[in-house]
Amino acid sequence: MARLPYGSLSVADQQRYRGLRTMKAVALGALVFMAIVFVFAFLFEDDVPALGYVRAAAEGGMVGALADWFAVTALFRHPLGIRIPHTAIIPRRKDEIGRTLGEFVETNFLESSVVRQKLDSTAIARTAGEWLQDPEHAETVSAEASTMASGILTALSDDEVQDLISDLAHEHLLSPSWGPSLGGWLARVVDADAHRGAVDLGVDSIARWLDANREAFDGLVSRRLPSWVPSVAMRLVDDTVYHEASKFVAAVQRDADHPARRALDQYLERLADNLQHDADTIDRLEGAKSAVFDSPRVRALAADAWNTAKAGLLRALDDPQSGLRRRITAALDDLGARLATDTALQQRVDARIADAAVFLVDRYRHDIASIITDTVERWDADETSQKIELMVGRDLQYIRLNGTVVGALAGLVIYTVAHALLR
Repeated sequence: MARLPYGSLSVADQQRYRGLRTMKAVALGALVFMAIVFVFAFLFEDDVPALGYVRAAAEGGMVGALADWFAVTALFRHPLGIRIPHTAIIPRRKDEIGRTLGEFVETNFLESSVVRQKLDSTAIARTAGEWLQDPEHAETVSAEASTMASGILTALSDDEVQDLISDLAHEHLLSPSWGPSLGGWLARVVDADAHRGAVDLGVDSIARWLDANREAFDGLVSRRLPSWVPSVAMRLVDDTVYHEASKFVAAVQRDADHPARRALDQYLERLADNLQHDADTIDRLEGAKSAVFDSPRVRALAADAWNTAKAGLLRALDDPQSGLRRRITAALDDLGARLATDTALQQRVDARIADAAVFLVDRYRHDIASIITDTVERWDADETSQKIELMVGRDLQYIRLNGTVVGALAGLVIYTVAHALLR
């Protein structure tokens, strides 16, 4: 089985790799030490009978070391490359291990009562509020949210957004008939006398225009009179028209019940009724609407609206001193203060978070756990084995070392008991 190149390992894995090699050397050194002790004791046991105890201990230590070496090695590969049954367990059963691990996580961790108990014991809202109360933290969240929003805006297809705006405008604004809606709105305005202010504004504007544009009446009527009419009479006619117009407008200004006002009210009432019930009026309005808001114009308006909104938002999101960014930061700071001090709000937020988490766990826990199973299935068997060995192999080498020590003690005890009972 090829080893992973050392240079391809992460810094943490390189450190684990060095630790693993060190512990392998220690465990192997213990085995070699036991072998040397065994040879020495075996050779001189006849001369020094007490070395029999040493030989038995060394023999047991070698057996324990070899047995645990076999057991540890069999997890990750075939010992000495020999395909002994029930060895190289992790590479052979990688997919099954992944499925078992996924089931274990799903059953024991992604369980609604476990999730709710953990969330209920965690003051999420208060902790988040206290964190947000720090102006630097609020500014950080604002900056990150702005960066994320800018990224989303930049990634959006302008053509698709413009098409969406255009489609929405057609569906909800242009396709419905305007007549009944406008007529109903106009009827309510007239019934409530809400149009009075607009009428007053219009009359006042006309009065101001008349005061500032007396010369506009010069020749307005007189140029239509026969040429033999004296010029004095012509000027008198123009002056008369101007003064009568001014007096009429002034009268409308003074009299809230002026006939002209009543006539306008009656006209607006008829127009409101016709917009709701008269087919010809409705058709004329729809024709005018279609002529003004044809598809190319709507598409152009959608493009202008989107481009303007997008450019403005990007500028505001990119500028830490913009009104939008300052309002976001202020809102986050205010939210943090409320979360940190308002117990009722904390309880509501914590309850909502717990309910949402439990819902997601109940609904998607199998899909979440399947990430483990699917990921392990995609791994290469040998690479998986080596990665797992890097994670736990150093601790497993202690088993070899412990096996050496325990084997030596067991060998010594067995030899001592046998020597005491059988001799």
